[in-house]
Amino acid sequence: MSDVRAALRDAAARLESVSDTPRLDAELLMAHALGVERQALLLDPARYVVPAGFAGLVERRMAHEPVAYILGYRDFWTVRIGVGPGVLIPRPDSEALIEVAVAHFGAEGPRRVLDLGTGPGTLLLAALAEWPEAHGLGIDESEKAVDRAEMNADDLGMEERVRFHVGNWAAGLEGQFDLILCNPPYIADSEALMPDVAHYEPAGALFAGADGLEDYRRIIPDLSRLLAPGGAAILEIGHTQRISVSELAEAAGFAVTCRQDLGGRDRALLLTRA
Repeated sequence: MSDVRAALRDAAARLESVSDTPRLDAELLMAHALGVERQALLLDPARYVVPAGFAGLVERRMAHEPVAYILGYRDFWTVRIGVGPGVLIPRPDSEALIEVAVAHFGAEGPRRVLDLGTGPGTLLLAALAEWPEAHGLGIDESEKAVDRAEMNADDLGMEERVRFHVGNWAAGLEGQFDLILCNPPYIADSEALMPDVAHYEPAGALFAGADGLEDYRRIIPDLSRLLAPGGAAILEIGHTQRISVSELAEAAGFAVTCRQDLGGRDRALLLTRA
């Protein structure tokens, strides 16, 4: 089949059984197979011929492999984050944390940023892209994630402004930061996940004990000593966890406000000293 439009229609119809965004998936896979950006494909699909590799990419997606792993990246905020197996894929909902940070700090921004559980560097690199004068530190327990984060910093030209270390949350960490970002695991161990997530993404970046709060209990007590005067910590939460995580933060002496994600669900908690 050489007609790109027809190939996209057929692929989207097949992908309806495995994806909530079948047309978008088909377009991203086609653009990737062609070696062009999706925008270029959509502007003039008639100029292209369906590449031989497209069918294989669709088959991988039909097996529930995440599109981001197939492409090797996920766009997030204003940056492109390289991802691969063993590394958590950035979610659009997590952009709520950057939105909260921008609203809180404005154009001047924070000078020192800490990202706990940085994964491939998603939140930290997005923040540094927003504030070119800022410097940052990313911590993750996964060597694979730290390696990927360092590659992403290099690709974005931020290698002089950021450091990444393998570590257990804030254990042994010293210094103070104007902004602390954290998207910890927050899924209860008993919760069922979609095959795309359950079969491919790292469980250690997803599950957090019987109630999904295990890592908040570890992280929140360290935040006060790590926050510079006037600083703020922003935590991602599961959409049902606003009350429980807020109570943990308030017990540690923080004032807490919540922001919703694009779907109107509770997603980001802003912690400042009460």
